Amino acid sequence: QVQLVESGGGLVQAGGSLRLSCAASGRTFSPYAMAWFRQAPGKEREFVARIRWSGGSTYYTDSVKGRFTISRDNAKMMVYLQMNSLRPEDTAVYYCAAALVSGPTVLAASYDYWGQGTQVTVSS
Repeated sequence: QVQLVESGGGLVQAGGSLRLSCAASGRTFSPYAMAWFRQAPGKEREFVARIRWSGGSTYYTDSVKGRFTISRDNAKMMVYLQMNSLRPEDTAVYYCAAALVSGPTVLAASYDYWGQGTQVTVSS
């Protein structure tokens, strides 16, 4: 079993920055991809960014391109999301997820493990 634990959320003013971290623990695993999703109140969970564990290629949803950066540390089993130029519409619970096998990495259904989420609130 794999556990994912997010940290780093909080309250920030518009234009500010936050860095989210996701720690993976449990059995040794080499996921196909790790990703960040978010869910705002009353909305469906949406894809934010993903990184392939091998090779490190990244992909972002259009609304965060140029502002967010996903990265990983394979040795530490960590994934990060650096969020800059935050906007009120970025307010959501952010979830870390791990996909064990290849699949459409923008879809939540492709992911096998999820963290409990961390709240990000951006005030205007």
